[in-house]
Amino acid sequence: MRQIKIIEISLLFALCAALCTGLWAQARQRRLSSELVRLHVVANSDSDTDQSVKLQVRDAVLAELAPKLADVSDPARAEDVIRGELPALQRTARQTLQESGKFYPAGAALRFERFPRRDYPGFSLPAGDYVTLRVTLGAGAGHNWWCVIFPPLCTAAATDESAFAQLPESDAGLIRCTDGEPCIRFRVVELYSRLRQALS
Repeated sequence: MRQIKIIEISLLFALCAALCTGLWAQARQRRLSSELVRLHVVANSDSDTDQSVKLQVRDAVLAELAPKLADVSDPARAEDVIRGELPALQRTARQTLQESGKFYPAGAALRFERFPRRDYPGFSLPAGDYVTLRVTLGAGAGHNWWCVIFPPLCTAAATDESAFAQLPESDAGLIRCTDGEPCIRFRVVELYSRLRQALS
């Protein structure tokens, strides 16, 4: 009987530790998400041509935004700049589609979206809700492409450490991967979310 109580107490402590760690990790993820703006380009369909033009639109949008965000160091300011550029970005997307022989519509919006965890070369982002520039092509029924436009972690500027300099060092250190090791620091966020779902 005493051994069962010890096991029960140990399990209770383990559960409490898991919940506390999960809460801490979730708070860090929320703080990190407030420092980033992501880009999400959704293709019309999964056909080879629609997937190819999706990447052309991505490149055109990045080329349009890069100079306008070059001197921006504050995420709130980045959101304001992007919001002001939405009509131009939508025109750019439509023009790129038409030049590629695609005449379906394109839309651009700035909103919150939920993303799964994603590993990129050199860094990793935890699952969570992020401010996102979403570019939807046609029916938006195809595979999508997403990354980070502020700071520019998915452009050529991200090949050196300068892109991470726009993040607080504590956040940059959490997402940066080194020596080819996988970034698993925020795996606990996913485990915590699953634990909450199982207990509810």
